[in-house]
Amino acid sequence: MFVSTIAKPAHSHVFLGADHERSERRTWWVIWLCGAMMIAEIVGGLLFGSIALVADGLHMSTHAGALLLAALAYRYARKHANDPRFSFGTGKFGDLAGFTSAIILTMIALLIAYEAIHRFFFPVSIHFAAAIPIACLGLGVNVVSALLLAGGHHHEHGHSHSHGHSHGSEHHEHEAMHRVTTDTGVVELEIFEDGVPPRFRVRPENGQALSASEVTIETVRPDGARQVFTFQDRGLYLESREEIPEPHAFRADLRVGTNLNTIVFEEHDHADEAAHRDNNMRAAIVHVMADAAVSILVIVGLLLAKTFDWLWMDPIVGIVGSFVIASWAFGLIRDTGGILLDMTASRSMAEKLQEAIEAEGDELSDLHLWRLGPGHLGAIVALKTKNTHGPAYYRAKLARFRSLSHVTIEVEHNTGH
Repeated sequence: MFVSTIAKPAHSHVFLGADHERSERRTWWVIWLCGAMMIAEIVGGLLFGSIALVADGLHMSTHAGALLLAALAYRYARKHANDPRFSFGTGKFGDLAGFTSAIILTMIALLIAYEAIHRFFFPVSIHFAAAIPIACLGLGVNVVSALLLAGGHHHEHGHSHSHGHSHGSEHHEHEAMHRVTTDTGVVELEIFEDGVPPRFRVRPENGQALSASEVTIETVRPDGARQVFTFQDRGLYLESREEIPEPHAFRADLRVGTNLNTIVFEEHDHADEAAHRDNNMRAAIVHVMADAAVSILVIVGLLLAKTFDWLWMDPIVGIVGSFVIASWAFGLIRDTGGILLDMTASRSMAEKLQEAIEAEGDELSDLHLWRLGPGHLGAIVALKTKNTHGPAYYRAKLARFRSLSHVTIEVEHNTGH
């Protein structure tokens, strides 16, 4: 039996998200904003005798505390990323912080529900003149906080749409859609596989007429294998009659009339979005959004109570708000808890790995796939083969899955008849 470990790069165990430092900075910005608002409300409430303002300032302190947990998690994970005591790095620390934040959110939801039910049976007088402006102020702070956090939680994509007309010109793109300039105009080329077998689709960009008989694609794979695809008219686009076999890593020679363009397709690992999600940032955003949702409900409830004298609206919106927060917290607990327990990170990735290993008749005998951090997956692959291939051969087959950051391969040679 041969065992090989792939660790990229150079056996590094740093499995932090791509936007880790940016997310950390933005979380601290929001903490400073909430802290300043907290101090202003508490000091202002004490100076002007407003208990409601003091209460909202104390509420803002719990909000800042939850965000502080997220910021400290980012800092700890970054500072200890190279600590050898962490066998698989500190990438999961954000998930641990997210799980803790979700527990806190659940407790807050229960407290809100308890207070709302209590007030439903034992109503208290409401000072609308003070409560409504405070709720509006809280909503404004939450909107600004959400914008700051969301600003560090985006994806950057490179778009390169400049294509020449020369015969055999070659284009490398990483997006699903490829724009290709031909003699008859610009066409869009993509591999479509949304719930159906993968096929090429060609679509004229400006709606110009395009005959199926004018279009062919020949794929050339790294091992030299070639396949020609013909097309049929589907109305708004042309679709290849033939299905595209896995993997989708090849050179595609697109011929439209007398014009020939070459597009290079690179296989993407198609890992689920959850495998790339930063749950620490997600928890921070959920805190802000939960607070914003409650602020909106409170404003609506207070306005209705003031206008129609419906004092029961205040506890009703409190109960609704508690259910909203609880549902968000439950989703966060479910996702982060699964990661902390090393649940299979991506079913689609597991299927892709099995297809890659068994493509030539080998047998996948065991597979463990778990998340090491945002965008980083670990895997243990055990397989049986009648061939003489060693771990290096299967290492090359799995190299296209860029989310695999730490892989152990076990090869058992079956010499039985």
